[in-house]
Amino acid sequence: MSLLVVGLSHRSAPVSVLERASLSADAQVKLLQDTVAAEPATEASVLATCNRIELYADVDKFHAGVAELSTLLAQHSGVGLEELTPYLYVHYEDRAVHHLFSVACGLDSMVVGEGQILGQIKDSLARSQELHTAGRLLNDLFQQSLRVGKRAHSETGIDRAGQSLVTFGLEQLARGADVGTWARGKKALVVGAGSMSSLAAATLARAGVAEIVVANRTSDRAERLAQILTEGDETGVRARAVPMGSVPFELTRADIVVSCTGATGIVLTADAIAAGIEGRTGEPPATRPAAETDAPAGGTTLPPASPGAEDNCPLDLSAVQPGFSVMGEAAVAGMDAATLEQHAAWAAGSAVERREGRRGVEADAELIGALAATAASAGRIPERRRPEPVAEPPRPEPVQYLLDLAMPRDVDPAVHRLAGVRLVDIESLADASADAPMAADVDQVRRIVSDEVAAFGAAQRAAHITPTVVALRTMAADVVAGEIARLEGRLPGLDDKHRAEITQTVRRVVDKLLHAPTVRVKQLAAEPGGAGYADALRTLFNLDPETVASVSRAEESTENAETEGRHD
Repeated sequence: MSLLVVGLSHRSAPVSVLERASLSADAQVKLLQDTVAAEPATEASVLATCNRIELYADVDKFHAGVAELSTLLAQHSGVGLEELTPYLYVHYEDRAVHHLFSVACGLDSMVVGEGQILGQIKDSLARSQELHTAGRLLNDLFQQSLRVGKRAHSETGIDRAGQSLVTFGLEQLARGADVGTWARGKKALVVGAGSMSSLAAATLARAGVAEIVVANRTSDRAERLAQILTEGDETGVRARAVPMGSVPFELTRADIVVSCTGATGIVLTADAIAAGIEGRTGEPPATRPAAETDAPAGGTTLPPASPGAEDNCPLDLSAVQPGFSVMGEAAVAGMDAATLEQHAAWAAGSAVERREGRRGVEADAELIGALAATAASAGRIPERRRPEPVAEPPRPEPVQYLLDLAMPRDVDPAVHRLAGVRLVDIESLADASADAPMAADVDQVRRIVSDEVAAFGAAQRAAHITPTVVALRTMAADVVAGEIARLEGRLPGLDDKHRAEITQTVRRVVDKLLHAPTVRVKQLAAEPGGAGYADALRTLFNLDPETVASVSRAEESTENAETEGRHD
């Protein structure tokens, strides 16, 4: 086994890079075809989700394989290799198996324990089988990963450690409130009709929304999903399908909007959301200051509001964090004594009106004066990484809730700045889940993964020697047949009864001689480092390599036929 995986995920790369590196369905097909056409790889599978892109391959050379797979990922993702390389991770052989099994169990998911990944692994395997890029190794690997994932969910409480990305996203929108209570009676718009959108629609239906409208570029899929929602599990939800052109109108009706399409650009712009809010409320939404938005730290937002336009202020206003007084201790951190004295004089004499919620001029002047005294002895005000927290005034409940589960994103991040809107996207989900507590069951799942990796490796190593053992027994059977034929030539009068007895005796002797060595060599081959025993058998018994290879091809052909039969 020479299994190699090269990829990037939410753990290794920022959302902005994952967005640009995302692969369309056509790009995934082309990547698989080009990978198996490359020299180091004989099999390939792509696992592409909203927060990971991984290329699995069976390679004959490690370093050449890493270079080729990295190059192919860069070519098909559209991100330059030099830019992509710092975010790539590489796993080989048992570590690659361990990685996929961990992924299948939800241990590597953005929300630990979520089960959506199992369906995505199943889709990845089906695509590779359809394109005939998955051979024995990847078929065995992906099928076993599905079994391991199901075992983890059935034998442990990993489901308590997390939930699907959809459920987690809705919980973030509800901000700690019960999702069922929060969603009950609301109207929802679901943009897209793929697996994630379908899961979101079903989750909303169970949560008690009154209506679900499905918009999709392919009307048949939207209508099918709407029909399933209407007829399914007695939720009583009203569901209907609309074309994408109706989305602007539906935005004026929807309380909750979930978007997850395969589009490569923005689907819901800030202007479209603002127009929808205006259609609901009768007036355009205000724009919130950057410090009051729901955008995650480090996320893409509109340019921050200026901290102020105070004339002759000695501060570099562009360096002052939005939302903090230009007179506070945070603003003057790092100043030397001379500059601080200038700032104190400006604060005491300035007639510029201070913004609402700030301390008075006298208080600021006294504070800066005290700091100046400190600076006189210390030389400089110590740097502070964060200013004192500023209490946020209570804000009214949003008019519209948006959940963007697409990668690349469907919703313009500038929507964060619209008052009356709450947006949760992949980036904010990543930030929120980083602090989520891990359940004790996670340790049990990790033990399951370790045991399954050891068992899979042993099975693969044992399977590797099987063709050699079969070829050895075939050679032995040929030797027996040749010797019986020679005996018949020497003893032409031998009757059938004696001929059969002699033949059975010779075969029994050969079987007994081969039994212990072949059983033992399978046991040894299953242990780490046991791959050399197959080479030893071939050398000792002078087995024809082509005979061994033909046995392998025959077994693989039989396995592929059985797999295709199960999918028919």
